[in-house]
Amino acid sequence: MTAPPSSRILLSIIAACLGFLLSWLLGAGGEPAALTAAIAAAGAWFASRPPSISPAQAASSDDTPQPSLEEVMEAIDDPMLLVSGQLVTIANSAARATLGDHIVGEDIRLAIRHPAATDRLTLQAESGDAVPGGPIELIGIGQRDRRWELNVHPIQGRGLLVRLADRTGTHAAEQMRVDFVANASHELRTPLATLIGFVETLEDGKAAEDPATRGRFLKIMFGEAKRMQRLVDDLMSLSRIEAEKYSLPQTPIPLAPLIEEVRGALHSGIVADKDRVIVEIAPDVPPVAGDRAQLSQLLHNIIGNALKYGRPGSPVQVSVKLARDNMVKLAVRDEGEGIPAEHIPRLTERFYRVDPGRSRSLGGTGLGLAIVKHIVERHRGRLEIRSEVGRGTLVCVLLPAATAPLPPALSSKSHTNVTEGTPNRSSAHIDPA
Repeated sequence: MTAPPSSRILLSIIAACLGFLLSWLLGAGGEPAALTAAIAAAGAWFASRPPSISPAQAASSDDTPQPSLEEVMEAIDDPMLLVSGQLVTIANSAARATLGDHIVGEDIRLAIRHPAATDRLTLQAESGDAVPGGPIELIGIGQRDRRWELNVHPIQGRGLLVRLADRTGTHAAEQMRVDFVANASHELRTPLATLIGFVETLEDGKAAEDPATRGRFLKIMFGEAKRMQRLVDDLMSLSRIEAEKYSLPQTPIPLAPLIEEVRGALHSGIVADKDRVIVEIAPDVPPVAGDRAQLSQLLHNIIGNALKYGRPGSPVQVSVKLARDNMVKLAVRDEGEGIPAEHIPRLTERFYRVDPGRSRSLGGTGLGLAIVKHIVERHRGRLEIRSEVGRGTLVCVLLPAATAPLPPALSSKSHTNVTEGTPNRSSAHIDPA
């Protein structure tokens, strides 16, 4: 109990008097006795002062109720379960959404149906302590392709706290990186091997002295070197687009003159008949909010693919019109062989080709539609690909008009077959990821 100020003064006076009297009785003079009295008074004053309380003690002495373990688990996004005696006693909402509402009160071996999880949980329940070896990986919990990291922590007096951390996205990103390195190495290895082989052949005096052979070899070497240059350019372009992913372009870009510019460039390069590209621009189309260089690259890839993979001499229709939600719709349609349904969802993957041999013979790098997808993502647009085998392919790009606010980036990607039930016809809708 803490003494009030008046009591502290009284205690100090009593201590001073007792100290003076005791010193006087022991034969001390006036000055020593007075000094003893002062010391006694000071000691009594400080001894009766209120004790200091630390912040932690103040918090512990507060009457505010502490959150329960169930409330703490519910606030965590990862699936979490409390297991006592092999039974699930508590499961947060994330765990119930992943494993089912029925898991509370169920045996943990039935709640998480995985041999590795059963072994770890059984062993740890028997020992009562943390089992060495760290977290374990589980595949197929909730969904077939989902990957989880299982962590088990003993809680004294309560049982085992089980946490499932979703590692699906991390694994997919790592696998994409591995595949990208492997594919890029393969794409560069083939032209490099061709160049080295012809250089070694030209080192032979006989081949170098034959003008026809030397000219044929140099033409092939030049083509392979240009192929590597296109691949490196596309890789660098893709890297720049990804680096600018969160920098939203705001410059108003009219599509009509840009399409005519791309049309002229393609005519001078790979198209024998300029009238093969038919352009229809609606009169009320506003400019789009975009990056001019990237939009030009997008048009080159989409229209160029339609010209390369359409039937020789068949028209390529390019149309631009105002769509719903103040979006501008760019559509490019060819009359080619079409794309089988199983290939549609993977068309925007890096280095993915429906026909690798034909793509390479036409100068494709396998990165064109991947670049298109990332450009559309940066512009907060939408990409849709529809195809019917034997009739052709339609590529649609929706871009925000310059007068419209840019929509927020989406956090999911979906590939939807919107023509299910129609033979030989398929489509994919790709949102920014």
